[in-house]
Amino acid sequence: MSARPVKIAPSILSADFARLADEVAAVEAAGADFLHVDVMDGHFVPNLTVGPPIVESLRKVTSLPLDVHLMITNPDSFIQEFAEAGASYLTVHTETCPHLHRTIQLIKEHGVKAGITLNPSTSLTTLEEVIADVDLVLIMSVNPGFGGQTFIPAIFDKITRTRELITRTGSKALLEVDGGVKIDNAAEVVKAGAEVLVAGSAIFNSPNYADTIQAFRSAAHVLSAPL
Repeated sequence: MSARPVKIAPSILSADFARLADEVAAVEAAGADFLHVDVMDGHFVPNLTVGPPIVESLRKVTSLPLDVHLMITNPDSFIQEFAEAGASYLTVHTETCPHLHRTIQLIKEHGVKAGITLNPSTSLTTLEEVIADVDLVLIMSVNPGFGGQTFIPAIFDKITRTRELITRTGSKALLEVDGGVKIDNAAEVVKAGAEVLVAGSAIFNSPNYADTIQAFRSAAHVLSAPL
């Protein structure tokens, strides 16, 4: 397989919210490809984060694609709001969508790219039914809800199987991985098949965002060529 360009998506969950516009400008200048926005409702996951007003504010201060990850129980009720706020991608959890095709269609009707997310213990079975309809697949490598967690090693195999599914079906979906992604495991994550790496604390807790993003690219490049 030919090399895939690796994209870096800093997660604002680990940013300094008192300086959010400055933090966003800093990672954009440092070479980020996406901005990952975690939306948590305190119900589906045990944390509360941001809503459409923050996405709208981010849209005003960055040209980066806004990769909005909806970790919420009833995403259909908020798709229009997040779309109008400026989301580029809206990614929903299969675990919260009993009518997944309808949800994907709703996202696309609002002019936004549609993604689906699977928790670590969720089977790929549901993904097989919608892979042709989505623009992004997000594999969680931690149980969602908090930043700074440790990557679950068993997820490497899941990433590989997801990549095989995308390739076999001819899907154009990006394969993204989120949770515990660090410089020291980036090469293995990419080798397994990922092409978008979400990193929060690894970037925002580092002294130099540009150096850290470049270190991610260099580490990922080691094994991003022939698989």
